[in-house]
Amino acid sequence: MLFLKPNRLFFIDAVRAFAIIMMLQGHFVDTLLAIEYRDDGNTVFQVWGYFRGITAPTFFTISGIIFTYLLMRSKKNGTSGKRIKKGITRGIMLIAIGYALRAPVFDWIQGDFKDYFLIVDVLQCIGLSLLITVLIYLATFKKSAVFSFIMFCLASTVFLCEPLYRSLDLYDTPLFIANYFSKSNGSVFTIIPWFGYTAYGAFIATLFYGFLEKPRFKTTLITGLIIIGTALIWKSSWFFNWIYLKTDFQLLKDVAYYNYLFTRLGNVLILLGLFYLLERYIKQSLILKIGQKTLSIYVIHFVIIYGSLTGIGLHQVIGKTLNPYQAIIGALLFVTTVCALSLYRVKTNQFVYKQIRKLWDARVSSS
Repeated sequence: MLFLKPNRLFFIDAVRAFAIIMMLQGHFVDTLLAIEYRDDGNTVFQVWGYFRGITAPTFFTISGIIFTYLLMRSKKNGTSGKRIKKGITRGIMLIAIGYALRAPVFDWIQGDFKDYFLIVDVLQCIGLSLLITVLIYLATFKKSAVFSFIMFCLASTVFLCEPLYRSLDLYDTPLFIANYFSKSNGSVFTIIPWFGYTAYGAFIATLFYGFLEKPRFKTTLITGLIIIGTALIWKSSWFFNWIYLKTDFQLLKDVAYYNYLFTRLGNVLILLGLFYLLERYIKQSLILKIGQKTLSIYVIHFVIIYGSLTGIGLHQVIGKTLNPYQAIIGALLFVTTVCALSLYRVKTNQFVYKQIRKLWDARVSSS
């Protein structure tokens, strides 16, 4: 996203920065905090766990907002084809990086090929979500109203049907495909329900596309985000259970009694509303730069913590041995170091984009 443009959504980068920082400290503490200090009855640990829980929903929703907003805005600029090609490239790139980060290179050298490599994580799901979004956008013939309606309905359906695929086990399906739909083989994320957050983000993006320049849009949207977000957190379970009592529709009862998807969406909406409200105070700040480097930060942190590619990371060297004070200090140092490396030393995004574009252009020119 570009600075100093009137239709730029500055607050989105700030939300991304918040989410990536929460992810960094969350992964650090979760990986290295000793087992005996993980007390679910401790208020501090509960608060930490709660904020950690909204990180992934925020990422998926923000990805849907940014990607769809730029996609739809390109229609006005006459660069729709270029933006679609760029979106497809980005989706494929994210999927490729997701697999590359778990590639057991040294095991392969020794002739040991494990299924662990095929585990699906956040990057693969976001990448596939972007590709699905492009396909739906093209299927609706780029009509924003139709696209908006379909994305909202699709997201709601994915969330409401979560009990139906919660324990899905596709044992007869090739592992490469099954891991996108089932966690039974170790996948951290699956395309359902997580695509739902991206789809809701796409729906929100259509609101910005259609009404951003309208009078009082910002005030109306901020109010709506906070009110709807609060209602989802405190009343959505009650609402689904109330409908169940009226209709005896078992699926709604199952949703009501394990309602993490809609409550987390509520958290995300409130977060978006608050950052949008404070947008004037965060323009040109360091946090925006961090928000623009989330891919680099993700890759760097994965290598340092989990030993991606090298096989040697904090997880292998330190393990779950830190006490709370060590974990807090270490997390602060870790967040600062990874962000500094990404901002001032590494050009992951630009380098990867450049190489993939070269391959893409070479393929197109030769066909």
